[in-house]
Amino acid sequence: MSEDTSAQSVAVIGTGWVGSCIAAAMADRGLDVVGVDVDAGRVAELNAGRPRFEEPGLAELTGRGLAAGRLRFTTDYAVVSTVDVIVITVGTPVNDDGSLADDQLRGACRALRPNLRPGQLLVLKSTVPPGTTRHLVAPLLESDRMRAGADFRLAFTPERLAESTALAELRQLPIVVGGLDRESTVAATRFWRRALGVPVTAQDSLEAAEIVKLADNWWIDLNIALANELAKFCDLYQVDVLDVIAAANAIPKGGGKVNILFPSVGVGGSCLTKDPWMVWQAARQRGLEIHSTRIGREINDAMPAYTAQVILHELVEAGRDPAEAVVAVLGVAYKNNTADLRATPVRAVVETLTKAGVQVRVHDPVADPAEVEDLLKLRPSRTVEEAVRDADCVAVLALHRQFHDIDYAKLQVARSCLILDGRAYYPKEMIAELRRLGYRYRGVGR
Repeated sequence: MSEDTSAQSVAVIGTGWVGSCIAAAMADRGLDVVGVDVDAGRVAELNAGRPRFEEPGLAELTGRGLAAGRLRFTTDYAVVSTVDVIVITVGTPVNDDGSLADDQLRGACRALRPNLRPGQLLVLKSTVPPGTTRHLVAPLLESDRMRAGADFRLAFTPERLAESTALAELRQLPIVVGGLDRESTVAATRFWRRALGVPVTAQDSLEAAEIVKLADNWWIDLNIALANELAKFCDLYQVDVLDVIAAANAIPKGGGKVNILFPSVGVGGSCLTKDPWMVWQAARQRGLEIHSTRIGREINDAMPAYTAQVILHELVEAGRDPAEAVVAVLGVAYKNNTADLRATPVRAVVETLTKAGVQVRVHDPVADPAEVEDLLKLRPSRTVEEAVRDADCVAVLALHRQFHDIDYAKLQVARSCLILDGRAYYPKEMIAELRRLGYRYRGVGR
């Protein structure tokens, strides 16, 4: 079997957020890239240079690749027979019990199978439980004429990007690779060095590479859970949790320092909310009960209701009847500077407040208004000013860049309006200025 170590042509299967970013980045590195997706509407948008994902720099990078003729998108799987490398980035959600919902992955593999040719490298980049590449993907791709390891190479590379910083991370973060065999690992290592120009960390097996992503998100979710519980603990003593975290993080430990992350209104997105459950279910299937993933998920899932209760408590303390109060929510997405509404904790905040009789208004300058309305059953306000008019509370639940320059002195809010800081992490100077202007301030653990 021949190996093309330069790998000049690539097909990216699945052009969601991850696939779109990777395709555009590789095209910018000079590779010939074709994105393949079953969603004809998405393909048309991408071919017009209009990705539907709010990722800084993605539209520009996509347009540059299209203009240079190095990037294109199609619904036709037959095109994969012409490329050197196939990168699979389809969605891999989980079922209610934490098991892999593998419909998209199975569909992609079945569509690829008749179009494979000898000598190709296939890399799965979608997050999956350990053993999936070996025991699900490889058999689905194989045929009477094609065998993984003999006729084509197969490897796994975890996706570890963060929304709003993905393109920068693609140029900097090390890539992890684990292959079906040594030749697959070597081929994938060479490919990623060429495709992205970043260091590559090789693992001894497919399973080791699959676990890397799960370990990352397991740690992140647990760390945030610690921060959230620490915030509640600090609240008991009227201590600013951010001061505690800053001091605690100064202590050397292991190869670095203590690194407690920040508390917030809650955890959302497509990875942190599912990957720990994927670990939990995969372990149970082999007779091991993992407790930390479940506990971390329960803690973080409870934060939206906790945040809503903080707002309700503050309204009552200020003499407001929640049933007659107005709360303006700024930022509906699950994190700052993204339009992504998947598993956003803001939904549960809004639902809890609404059940208490509060009139809730929402505004997000980044998220799609129709998607916001469909999610929350509320028509979003067009501007900050419209959302906060006469509001008894302004809850900043995602601090998008557009909110950095809000002039709180000019907002027409109710007297002694509460600023609820769910993810803004305003510095003490800002908090002092808000109080000078007549606002009350509460943060998560602040």
